Amino acid sequence: MRAAAAFALVVAAAAAHGQTYKWKDAAGVVHYSDTPPAKGTAQVLRPDNRPEAAPSLPYELARAAKLHPVTLYTTARCDACDQGRALLRARGIPFAEKTVNTAEDREQLHRAGGKDELPLLVVGNRPVTGFAAGAWNEALDAASYPRKTMLPPGYRTGASEAAAPVPPPRLPAPPAPDEAAAQAERQQPRQQPQPKKTPPDFQF
Repeated sequence: MRAAAAFALVVAAAAAHGQTYKWKDAAGVVHYSDTPPAKGTAQVLRPDNRPEAAPSLPYELARAAKLHPVTLYTTARCDACDQGRALLRARGIPFAEKTVNTAEDREQLHRAGGKDELPLLVVGNRPVTGFAAGAWNEALDAASYPRKTMLPPGYRTGASEAAAPVPPPRLPAPPAPDEAAAQAERQQPRQQPQPKKTPPDFQF
């Protein structure tokens, strides 16, 4: 009860300031306040304790993202990938990041028009292999992306994911009706035939 009352007071006080933040510290303790933590990320909450809806993009940026979505293919320990990611963030480009670590990921990279060189930037249907600031900016300009960031405050890029996500395990197909009946019959224990009872004085 005390924890619930304390949380209600925090939410009420934060509502007056317009924002409520929720985060976990290094010890795993959940915190609520009207100011974000000095380090790490926090989730913005609405007054009803639900996550705040993602802010909508300005028309010009939303139109470019819809007509020419941007996908960035990266891998671990890649300085050029870090530079490309930093360029997209500095320019305020909404993008999806795909990581390439397995043979299946590389196959998806090739399908997207890439080679065995990373990063790969795909703007709409246009692939740009390797990082070169001039070539990347030219591709983004051609897709009508703004030169300066127009991302609204609080906008967060989604987490990176594998280029070829592992599919969920397949469930075994149900047996055919005849096969299911035969299988059920095989699983039933067989009954031994009972010996016939004959009168005591009966002779064959």
